[in-house]
Amino acid sequence: MPDLGFEVTGAAAKPHCLTPTLALRLGIRDEDAGPVAAIALDCQVRIDAQRRRYSAAEKERLAEVFGTPDRWGQTLRSLLWTQAAARVPPFAEYTEVDLELPCTTDFNVLAGKYFNLLDPDTAVPLGLLFSGSVFYRDLEGLLQVTRIPWSAEAAFSLDVQIWRDVLGIYYPNTTWVGLRQEVFDALYAYRVREGCLDFDDALGRLLEAERVR
Repeated sequence: MPDLGFEVTGAAAKPHCLTPTLALRLGIRDEDAGPVAAIALDCQVRIDAQRRRYSAAEKERLAEVFGTPDRWGQTLRSLLWTQAAARVPPFAEYTEVDLELPCTTDFNVLAGKYFNLLDPDTAVPLGLLFSGSVFYRDLEGLLQVTRIPWSAEAAFSLDVQIWRDVLGIYYPNTTWVGLRQEVFDALYAYRVREGCLDFDDALGRLLEAERVR
C-alpha cells in the first residue's frame, strides 16, 4: 500500500489561464516505493497568518481584517485561501505536479485583501491539508484504492512578490473594485455626462473635486 509524503518545491505564475493562477510545484514521494497508478488529489490551502511577524505599516493596513493590534491575540488566525485539486498520473517513488491556485485583487475576497495589504518583500506561511484517493496495484496486479489520511500535510513560505507577479501578468498596473449596481450606474452616468475618457478619469475627477472642496 502506498505511503505518501508531500512537499512544495516552488511556486510560479501560471500564464495563459482564464483567471490569474499561481502554480505550487508539489512533490509527492511514495515511501513504500511501489508503483502508484493514479491519485485524485484534493487540497485545502490555508494562510497561517498567525505564524508571521508584521511591520507597523502592515498592522495599520490590516486593521480591517484583524482589527487593531491590541485585539490580535483573539483575532489573528488561520485563513482559508482555497480548495484545490490535481490529478496525478502513474509514478514510482517520486513525482511532481502543479497545484493551481486562484489569485485575485478583489478586496471583497479575504485572501486577495490579505495579500494586497502586505509588504511586497515579505512571505506568507501556507499550510496544505491533503485528502483524496490513491489507486495502486497489489502484489497480484489487481487495482486497489485507498484514501489519503487526514494527517497528510505540507507547509510552504510563499513570497508576496510572487503573488504580485501573477496579478501583474494578467492585470498590469490594475486593481479591481467591486461596486453595487446602483453605484456603478451613477458612476457610469457621471462618466458619460462629463465626457470622461474612462472610469479611471471619472474617479480621478471626483477625487480631485473632493480634494479641492
